[in-house]
Amino acid sequence: MAETVLVAGGAGFVGSHVCKALARSGFHPVVYDNLASGHRWAVRWGPFELGDLLDPAQLDAVLRRHRPAAVINLAAFAAAGESVANPAEYYGNNVQSLLTLLRCMRNCGIDRIVFSSSAAVYGDPCGVPIREDAAALPVNPYGHSKAMCEQILRDFGSAYGLKSISLRYFNAAGADPDGEIGEARIFETHLIPLVLDAALGRRPCIDVYGDDYDTRDGTCLRDYVHVADLAEAHVRALQRLEGNEASRSYNLGSGSGATVLEVIGAVERVTGRRIAQRRVLRRVGDPPCLVADATLAARELGWRPRYAEVDCQIEHAWRWRSNGLAAGMWDAGVAAE
Repeated sequence: MAETVLVAGGAGFVGSHVCKALARSGFHPVVYDNLASGHRWAVRWGPFELGDLLDPAQLDAVLRRHRPAAVINLAAFAAAGESVANPAEYYGNNVQSLLTLLRCMRNCGIDRIVFSSSAAVYGDPCGVPIREDAAALPVNPYGHSKAMCEQILRDFGSAYGLKSISLRYFNAAGADPDGEIGEARIFETHLIPLVLDAALGRRPCIDVYGDDYDTRDGTCLRDYVHVADLAEAHVRALQRLEGNEASRSYNLGSGSGATVLEVIGAVERVTGRRIAQRRVLRRVGDPPCLVADATLAARELGWRPRYAEVDCQIEHAWRWRSNGLAAGMWDAGVAAE
């Protein structure tokens, strides 16, 4: 019988891909999501439970009904700039929701969790590529909330025997290679989908924030990791937790990076469309360069990205975003929920 896994935030961009990877690997994913940013149409590989992690009674009932062996938590607010303007919401949602989840897990005897963390825990690093033992010095409340959650998981491991793995994503990109699911946010903040929207005529141009950084072309450089590769890492982390491993954190990235201008150029190559640009001032808190050292994930999880090239990631995202069905979901399906 397939092992049941509760996937909090499983109707979202990364979460839906995680559910597909779990089902493909023989697990039975149960999605728990409040649909604040996820979509009901993205739940395709197991049952759906509408609920919020801040509702302990509802969460406890779902855990007792489905009896999962483990939990994957991807539910969080995740916009760094927004977190600066509204830290109360970010600490209240991201940290408190994890505490509520962990209390309910303890009540139900569940002792394994894979947690969606972020490269934002590093802040502005002293050097790249970034290893897991680099200092965690977040520069915004979002990054602080993720670092706090990782510490909570370590403390619960020491005190209560909780087994956890925190996966520090760099920049999630791409879409399902099969074209079944993909990114569909109402208020988009990620660079690649924003540039694709410019290619589709949904926005007039792309703002380039700063062109005087110490990088190849003066624009910020980021490590992009395909969402299908992220999903596979969650499956491998879950499998590792079946042993008696202590709490660990792993970077998930390609080990290389692309600048803002390189991403724009890649979109132009893939789509064959010219992207208008507008140079604007730097954003506060944007590090010049963020690139992962994912050696530890390769060694201990056996994880290596299959879709490491930015052009491949953009091709998959473009195919998803530009086809008629996906466009309908992006425009109308969100409002219907």
